[in-house]
Amino acid sequence: MTSASPFSRFVTGIGANTRAATRAISDVEAWAPQVVTQMARLGVASIPIALFIAVFTGVVLALLASYIFTGAVPLYFVGALVGKAIMMELGPVLTGMALAGRVGANIAAEIGTMKVTEQVDALETLAWDPRSYLVVPRVVAATLMFPVVTAFAIGVGVVSGWITSVNLLDLSTVEFEKGLRVFYQFKDVWFGLLKSASFGFAVALIGCRHGLATHGGAEGVGRQTTRAVAEGCMAILVLDAFWAVVLL
Repeated sequence: MTSASPFSRFVTGIGANTRAATRAISDVEAWAPQVVTQMARLGVASIPIALFIAVFTGVVLALLASYIFTGAVPLYFVGALVGKAIMMELGPVLTGMALAGRVGANIAAEIGTMKVTEQVDALETLAWDPRSYLVVPRVVAATLMFPVVTAFAIGVGVVSGWITSVNLLDLSTVEFEKGLRVFYQFKDVWFGLLKSASFGFAVALIGCRHGLATHGGAEGVGRQTTRAVAEGCMAILVLDAFWAVVLL
């Protein structure tokens, strides 16, 4: 009897994973009650670090913009650059990177610890699907909350850029607002929020995958957590480029 070809094994694996994912998602009673709890843990608790990053991102952008534009273009373009950059790129990406470290590590370490202490095996013994009980609520919560956290970060980043412009660059509020409005499009906002939702999905899924793949005790937990954070950051950069090509 001949062994299956690599292509057939690949197709079979996709089919098996798709069926497992479908069963996990359809098992609403298992994962739905946990979504709100995970939204608070993964999203609400991440707001402070996202806002901290956003404040200094806005400050640095305003100062760099004034330096670049000096003697070349009107200074009110500082508002345009701060708004565009934070809404479309730096807000979603820097927030996603920070949350990849916090959320991705949290998920991988938590599930990895459950794996090495045989709690995941206990769930299977009790006829609970680990995917529906552990993976789905975290992926759903991260997908929903990353855009919320990013929206707060965008708002704070723009405000910090405005305060910096008014106090350090001798730019009036009217001029900053003029620059902010000149090139503003509604697409700027939903583009950043859509990207951040895909970042949340990828980071949570990668964290869950590495958590369930953990073995080897505490050392294994640390190894898989590190890999989850690194792969989460790489996934954010790849998705950022993908959405830029597709939507811009």
